[in-house]
Amino acid sequence: MNPSVIEVEAVVKAYPRHRALNGVSFTVPAGVCMALLGHNGAGKTTLMKLLLGLTRSTAGRIQVLGEDPARADLDFRRQIGFLPENVIFHDELTGEETLRHYARLKGEDPRRRGVLLERVGLADAAGRRVKGYSKGMRQRLGLAQALLGRPKLLMLDEPTTGLDPMLRQEFYRVIQELRAEGVTILLSSHVLTELEARTDLAMILEHGRISAFGTLEELRREAALPAVFRIRTRDPEGVIRSIGGEAEARRVGDAEVELTTPVEEKMVWLRRLMEAGMGVEDVEIQLPTLDHVYAHFGSDRRDNPEKKESP
Repeated sequence: MNPSVIEVEAVVKAYPRHRALNGVSFTVPAGVCMALLGHNGAGKTTLMKLLLGLTRSTAGRIQVLGEDPARADLDFRRQIGFLPENVIFHDELTGEETLRHYARLKGEDPRRRGVLLERVGLADAAGRRVKGYSKGMRQRLGLAQALLGRPKLLMLDEPTTGLDPMLRQEFYRVIQELRAEGVTILLSSHVLTELEARTDLAMILEHGRISAFGTLEELRREAALPAVFRIRTRDPEGVIRSIGGEAEARRVGDAEVELTTPVEEKMVWLRRLMEAGMGVEDVEIQLPTLDHVYAHFGSDRRDNPEKKESP
């Protein structure tokens, strides 16, 4: 078991009119990438501020890299990289000058700026002023400054905002490299399809509480979401009769049948369909996605905010 990089226990963050976080507890091992999900106002930004030591909790315990972030010194902060959703830089500085400035603030060798600009695809724009950068270029410059100091923990808030599809792929390539190097990554994004195959854990916040936490496979099992078969066949009615009342099946076209079954039974049904014949030409299995998982736990919390407590 990898050591824990983040430990949060019964944390509450209260303001005069509401509680942004209410009894949140979770642990993140070293070297994993965790998706932090939730609607606007769910408590994601508040949680990141607590982990960065920018604000203090009202109650509970927080340990990041073995220290209380609210009391930690500069050496601790050098081990953390942060990319906010809206990055703001000095417009009159060039990309190279911007990285040199942040390198000095973080006590990092300024000579690394060229390597980092190359890594995020900005080497050719290093000498241009930031005011001429597009939104996507600013995001990539923000990632470069977050990587200063070779952080052990990287926190990214909506990092692919403003990036086109090719640049998003390149961004996640860098993230995968960092994870392979042992960097722990906390990634907040509304683009769930991007996160599904790239994260080890997912945490869903709802109204300041954790409504779900675990691997995607664990959350699928907990939600009991079904697998859906799309069966192309020359004999749709024959396929439906063969299924009988054992599972939900319906005709969805001239030559297609939709079969809904528990995820753990998908291989059983696949074998049965292949053995049954009946003109089956193709079978597509659609497993519950992160979007489905989020919709399940999100709607559950909105319907009954007190139903689920933090684990």
